[in-house]
Amino acid sequence: MHVVMVAAENDKLPNCKVGGVADVIRDVPYALSRININTSVIVPDYGQAAMDRQFVADIAVPFKQHLETAVLWQVEKSGGVTQYVISHSLFSEHGGAIYCNDRDRPFFTDANKFAFFSAAVCEVIEHGFIGDVDVLHLHDWHAACVAVLRQFSPRFNLLKQIRTVFTVHNLALQGVRPFNGDESSLEAWFPTMSYDGQQICDHLYPHCFNPMRAAINLVDKVHLVSPTYREEVQKSSDHQAGFFGGEGLEHDMQIAASQNKLFGILNGCEYEHTPIEPSWDDLMNSAEANVFNWMAKTSELKSVYYIAHQRILAWRNNPCSGPLVTSIGRLTDQKVLLLKQMIGSEMALDRIARSLHDQQGRIIILGSGDHELEYLFSQVMARNENVLYLNGYGHDVGDLMYELGDLFLMPSSFEPCGISQMLAMRAGQPCLVNAVGGLADTVSDNESGFVFCGENIQQQVDNLVNRFKACVDVFIHHRDEYNRIATCASQRRFTWDQSAIQYKENLYE
Repeated sequence: MHVVMVAAENDKLPNCKVGGVADVIRDVPYALSRININTSVIVPDYGQAAMDRQFVADIAVPFKQHLETAVLWQVEKSGGVTQYVISHSLFSEHGGAIYCNDRDRPFFTDANKFAFFSAAVCEVIEHGFIGDVDVLHLHDWHAACVAVLRQFSPRFNLLKQIRTVFTVHNLALQGVRPFNGDESSLEAWFPTMSYDGQQICDHLYPHCFNPMRAAINLVDKVHLVSPTYREEVQKSSDHQAGFFGGEGLEHDMQIAASQNKLFGILNGCEYEHTPIEPSWDDLMNSAEANVFNWMAKTSELKSVYYIAHQRILAWRNNPCSGPLVTSIGRLTDQKVLLLKQMIGSEMALDRIARSLHDQQGRIIILGSGDHELEYLFSQVMARNENVLYLNGYGHDVGDLMYELGDLFLMPSSFEPCGISQMLAMRAGQPCLVNAVGGLADTVSDNESGFVFCGENIQQQVDNLVNRFKACVDVFIHHRDEYNRIATCASQRRFTWDQSAIQYKENLYE
């Protein structure tokens, strides 16, 4: 069996990662190869010039009333997995950025380039440039136009015969663009293609094309990245109550479930790694090196870096004597909505920091994302001498935080699967999580970690703060119990080998 995975990110390649989907695309092909499934991975070439590459084919791609030429390169082949990139100026013209932020025209730039990428992939498959294909596995809205072209374009006869699977990693991002009347629209990309707008329109904006909905409706199997998330997406979202479900696509998900084509399979984690034995000095040195690296990217010194560096200097020769709380992830409302809520006159994160200060504990937060949230977190750091906010991402400092932390904080309002909690657990760091999505499927309350929930946002915030205080109390006053939970966390296994078997049985056969 030959499976082709199509995605926007792939952490197997340099500078090709933004979020967790890159980890999936990096790891799952090799798990599939261990059960004798040959896998090819195709992503855009964002200008990774450092890669060794072998020319495969020039690709003629009809796009926007022009015949564009893209190039297919093979960049690695090992362990039953072949890595490909497709080169074109659309992918590399923004300095290698995988995603662009079009504030006034959401998804304008990204939809253009990923529509072209999808069209190029279709030509690669149709012309047999990578051999016979048994299953085409598309990931998130960025690859969704493959399903649309497969269904509606008369150009692709071979493609129509190939089993096609679509994985939803994050339903909050759907890539919605107009059907027409815009240079970044379905009819601008593919002007001669006839289509059924009822199957692929957005429910809220019927004059717009919704790539995520289109793929859900047009493919053979739909995959959600945890069993609990599969159930959540079949229910209507209620953001005011703090519930993030189908995000307007719950009816489509219900239909897919009724057709027995909707599956929830948990993502995995790699456990073949060499544990490190870091010190406090290692953590401070890595944090400082990363702050300097981030500083150097701009000509003006941002206050968040100055405050962080001053905090590192103050902490360097003064190791944490109480519990060390860590948190790693992108700063989005998905991840930190609860932490920014007000409790009386202070933010929930301030309340947590203050309660931790009473126990000589500290918090280190690593992540970037929404600029307003970055500013809020820098203010929290300025107000609390036991908070260090590292505004960026560094793999090395992240690994040290997993190993040295005593409690990992992950109060996501929704979490399709999550990888950070698995990495923290692997290192023996118990997690405090909201009982949603993959967090509910991986962390067991008082067994391998700590869990809170609530019927609305305020209840969730109150329960988060109270549960946090209870966790710290267990750490301070009941260390044997805490160590038991930490040991249980380190022994839990969510392997890609288990996931690969379910992929084969439920998605590919």
